[in-house]
Amino acid sequence: MTSQATTNSAGEVTWMTTGEAARLAGHATFGATEAVVKEIESYGATDWIEGQMLKKSSRYTLGGDSRIHTHTSTISLCEQDAYKGANCWRDWYSTQPLLWDFYRNAMTQPDQLRQRVAYALSQIVVISALEVSGTYGWRNYHNSLLDNAFGNYRTVLKKATLSPLMGDFLNNVNNDKAAPNENYARELLQLFSIGTCELNMDGSLKGGKCIPTYDNVMVRNYAYALTGWTYPAGGQNAWNLCLPQGANCRYYGGDMVGIQKYHDITQRSLLSGVTVPASSTPDSALEKVLDSVMNHPNIAPFVGRQLIQRLVMSNPSPAYTQRVAQAFAAGKFQNFGTGQRGDLAATVAAVLLDPEALSMTPAASGGKLREPVLMFTGLLRLLGGYTDGEPFAWWWGETLQQHVFRPPSVFNYYPPDYPVAGTSLRGPEFGIHNASTHISRLNFLNYVLWWGGSAPVDTVPGATGTKLSSLAVWEADSDNVPKLVDRMSVIATGRTLPAGTRESVIKAVEAFTPTNSPTHYKTSRVKQAAWLVFASPQYQIQR
Repeated sequence: MTSQATTNSAGEVTWMTTGEAARLAGHATFGATEAVVKEIESYGATDWIEGQMLKKSSRYTLGGDSRIHTHTSTISLCEQDAYKGANCWRDWYSTQPLLWDFYRNAMTQPDQLRQRVAYALSQIVVISALEVSGTYGWRNYHNSLLDNAFGNYRTVLKKATLSPLMGDFLNNVNNDKAAPNENYARELLQLFSIGTCELNMDGSLKGGKCIPTYDNVMVRNYAYALTGWTYPAGGQNAWNLCLPQGANCRYYGGDMVGIQKYHDITQRSLLSGVTVPASSTPDSALEKVLDSVMNHPNIAPFVGRQLIQRLVMSNPSPAYTQRVAQAFAAGKFQNFGTGQRGDLAATVAAVLLDPEALSMTPAASGGKLREPVLMFTGLLRLLGGYTDGEPFAWWWGETLQQHVFRPPSVFNYYPPDYPVAGTSLRGPEFGIHNASTHISRLNFLNYVLWWGGSAPVDTVPGATGTKLSSLAVWEADSDNVPKLVDRMSVIATGRTLPAGTRESVIKAVEAFTPTNSPTHYKTSRVKQAAWLVFASPQYQIQR
């Protein structure tokens, strides 16, 4: 592996090998490519990350607009002549247009780190399309995650709390102050901010056991504090009637708005010593709610550890978790961040630039099972393929149990503490990994490499299908199989394959010869090398 000296923004001379650059690309993009790896080698890790944070944000753009909630006909939208057809629900209500955008952006857009962080946040502050629909609302929610990926976690929580889509999903829109629904309040505490047990800064349990961070009385206090929110103005229906009286009709075109008469005005005690005073407004009470969770000692290790898990490894050491938590708490890491608690630029930089993240000799507990989404994009990006996203919805997304925007519940596709069988380790992605999905991973490789991928679907806007482009840049090394295998494995995994595995792969690739495959042996060698590298444990377990 080559090595190149670089000078970072702090004036420090650093050295990065191709393998180190490829490993960072695996953590911070939707799949390493030779171009991205060369870019990281050129800039160095710190400056490359800084440059990524400055790139213009990709967007979600496809799908219908708000007319599903603004038309006044007594006939439902998809029964009206202008919208009738098999794809009305898909285009106006479902998340499938967003999934197309998601994969197209992941494949081609330069703001790779922003997209990876927004995707990580979407697996923490979860909404599921199994429960709520409205394509334009989903588009708004996930564009907000892109916008705030390097902002402040307080803003992420505030935008999530005020999202009418979240309001519908977790029952906080038009919540009754007389007997408020506790769903959103509970998940805000349990899943989105502090977790259920008191933590040390290194993520370990305080006192070595689970001391609850809150009880049901506290959940109810939060539920009361969060009452008084309704949909933003703009929704209409055929009956010109929105319930409860004085509230707005369902509409996802902005943040929820407060209505004082529906807001509880009793003094409420929250966590972190914060009190919502009597006669509060919905807005002032929300700020107190955010103060209470953002100032709680748990939030830094709770959120920081999950960002490590989503980007780098499933089982960070306590020291790694503590360093990231300190960056979250201080809002500063090296030259990253504003100094405000919860700064995500500082936190993400701390995650990616930590010695444990950059080390080429990770601990035995290091690494993570590569989730299906990253396997889909990783193979296609490395080989210069393309996709319009269509097969990753109801085909491969469902088969491998990671249909983007459709997690089974607010608990995501898998919990962050999912146990790896037979060990004491966590392995979140193993929650959707079994004998069947393992075989499906291999069949996905067959689909791309040997079955020809997919042709365009006529009804998909901007359809391209999902296929490999020319493999000429890899075929150039097909007559030197050891070089081909090493080149591919270093970019895909950050290192060459172990000696025994490497020897077996080389033999299998060399089995395609000018004699037995005279017109296709070069292409077949590249495909065989790719199948074996991407099927290997060294790729499937990202280390």
